[in-house]
Order: sequence, then structure tokens, then C-alpha cells
Amino acid sequence: MLFKNVIGQKELKQHLIQVAKADKIAQTQLFAGQMGYGTLPLALAFIQYVFCENRTETDSCGQCSGCKKVDDLQHPDLHFFFPVVQSISKISSKLLPDWRIQLKESAYFDLYEWTQRMDDRERKPIISTEESQEIIRKTALKSYEGGYKVYIIWMAEEMNAICANKLLKILEEPPDKSLFILLCESTEHMLPTILSRTQLVNVPRINEDVLAHYLVNSLLIDQNTAESIASFSAGNYIKAKHQIEQQENTDFLELFKNLMRSSFKKDVTAMLDWAEETAQQTKEKQKLFVLYALHLIRQSILLNYTSGAINQLSNDEAEFLKNFAKFIHGKNIQSFMQTMNDIHYHLERNANPRIVFTHLSFQVMRYIHA
Repeated sequence: MLFKNVIGQKELKQHLIQVAKADKIAQTQLFAGQMGYGTLPLALAFIQYVFCENRTETDSCGQCSGCKKVDDLQHPDLHFFFPVVQSISKISSKLLPDWRIQLKESAYFDLYEWTQRMDDRERKPIISTEESQEIIRKTALKSYEGGYKVYIIWMAEEMNAICANKLLKILEEPPDKSLFILLCESTEHMLPTILSRTQLVNVPRINEDVLAHYLVNSLLIDQNTAESIASFSAGNYIKAKHQIEQQENTDFLELFKNLMRSSFKKDVTAMLDWAEETAQQTKEKQKLFVLYALHLIRQSILLNYTSGAINQLSNDEAEFLKNFAKFIHGKNIQSFMQTMNDIHYHLERNANPRIVFTHLSFQVMRYIHA
């Protein structure tokens, strides 16, 4: 992967290039940031730059043997480890063909997408004790090409405690010319003993203007919609991509309008119908809708206090919020935000969606009339 194919992240790209050029690469690094920010693409571009035989000042050449092997995910000194469903396999190497297909389709994917590809029952994947033994075994082997041996551990927070503890020694004292790159979405879910042994590389969200520009040029959507989606996704390309895909099947704005209108009218029958309709959507669509509702609630507050000066909305959204925004104010904004966050939390944990969305509709009715 070339740095130029990573969306945004200009400053971090420059930092990684300078580190590689100065040959001051920390042997154990933790790239921390949402996968939609480009955490995995950045790691792949960095590794390709390390293996590149003809580096430029701004990128790897993309043509040499090292670049081609990394790009094809076939470099003998590049090893991937990632969460797997234990009833399918205890170690990730058995699922490498699926992993390579996923990466070649797009390096921007999250644990949910990977789980869907791996397991149609969507059972929870982990990085197991057996995987730690596989990692340690591979570190004992010599480099095929005499340079770095690279070990990428994707979604490292999914390591179970035994796995993480078994890797402590190898992470603290890695073999010569070994490079461990752990990727995680949140350091809060990492063992402190792992954190203390790694050099942290924070991957920030993608600049919203940069993301909107990318959406216009790569996904061929109009500027106004791109700015709205970039704002909604908070610099997360995966979330933006999902929003575009899901809008083909579900109009989130219409769902939001129907929720607010039925709740404002205190029309219990319509509220229950809305909850039933929303509960029929897939879990991923339900979660995306809640995030979209949060986005419109935030935009309503901005509209009230900035007269729309910093809003990023589509024309349809702006038209609706022109009349609706006044119902979001200082007396209910915290309640709205807390309830939406709670709803998203419960959906993540497989709560009954009918109960969840019925509860939401009645809470919204209370807040609107506060």
C-alpha cells in the first residue's frame, strides 16, 4: 500500500517516513485509532516503505520486489495475526486466504466486517492463547530476505489475558530486526503491561474536509451530501462508507422525521409502529441510525447557537432542521445525547430492538415536551 492511497493523515505519514529514513524505528509499536481513520492502511504503507528498495521522499516506489510482495500480501517476512472465531480456527494462519481477499477489496474495514466474512453466524472472534504460541514460534525463525521480520497484530485489544501475558517478554525484548506493530481501536481495552512495552502512535480522525473531498472524487457523490456524511461520520471513512451504502436501502432522515413527529404529537400508535419498523432493520443499520440521530441532534444545537454558520447538512436535512432545531435546547440536549448513547450501547450488546426503540420513542416524547 502506498502512502498516497491512505486518506488524509498528512502529518502522521510524514512522521512515519522520517522515522524510517532515519532508521529509528521502534521495534514494538502500537497504532491506536478507529479502523475507519486508516489505522491498518497506515501500518501497511509504513511497512511497504520499510521494505521498499527505491524509496522517494514522500512514498515507496511501488515497483520494486519488496513493494510488490507487500502489496500482494505475499512478503515472506510479513506476518499477520488477527481475531478469529474459535470454533472455526484457533489461529489466524488458517484464515489467511480470506484475510487477503478482505485486504485486497479494501484495507478500510472493522471487526464487524471481518466477522461477517469469516462467520455467517457472526460469533465473537478473539486472539487466543494458541495464537501467542504461533507468534513466538515464528519469531524464532530467521528472516527470509535478511531484513526486518514484521508482525502485525490487528485488533490487539481482542487478545485474551493469557495470550497477552505470554507475549510480554517477546514485546519487551524482540529479536534483532523484528518489528511488532499492534493495532487497536482503544488503548482502554489493552493491558497496561502491553502498553508499557510499546511506543504509542496515535492515529487521529480524518480531517472532515479531506474526507468529504475523497467521497466526492472516489465515490462520486455530490459535495453537499459528502460534507454532511463526513460530518456525521466524524472523520471515520468506514462509518461514512456504511452511511452511503445503508442509505440505498434505508432513508435515515425519514426515520428520524417520523420518530420526532410521532413523539411530538404524542401519537402512541405511530410511535409503536415506528419502533416496530426500526426493529426490523439489521443490527448494523439500527446502530447507524442511532449515530445518525445523534448527528442531527448535534447539528440542531449548532443551528440554534451559530445560525448555521458551521453546520454541514444536506439540503433535505437543513430544510427539516430549520423548523425542528428549536426543540433541541439546553434543557434537553444532555438527556437526548445520553439516551442515544445508551441505546447504541444496548444494541451493541444484543438487547431486544423492539423494547429498545419503544423506550427511545417514549423518551423522545418526554424530552421534546420538556
